[in-house]
Amino acid sequence: MAHTKSLGTSKNLRESAAQRLGVKKQDGEPINAGQIIIRQRGTRYIPGKNVKIGSDDTLYAAVNGKVKFRSSKKTKFDGNIRYIKIVSVVTA
Repeated sequence: MAHTKSLGTSKNLRESAAQRLGVKKQDGEPINAGQIIIRQRGTRYIPGKNVKIGSDDTLYAAVNGKVKFRSSKKTKFDGNIRYIKIVSVVTA
């Protein structure tokens, strides 16, 4: 027999680190080629001119310039309208 009472284990003591998602550069801010503009899951923001999209849906600048945000309407295949946010980089 045990001399001390057994202590149980807990399964919920681990916590994952935050992913640091969101907008990193605002409208009008200067940006260099390769810098991250937005970290996102899925395509909440659509890449525009001079913006590339990474494999994890991260948007980053392809050239040096200033960040520009704009909104637009996009018609889906079934005829529904979706309002999209487009991010582009304007060269000086």
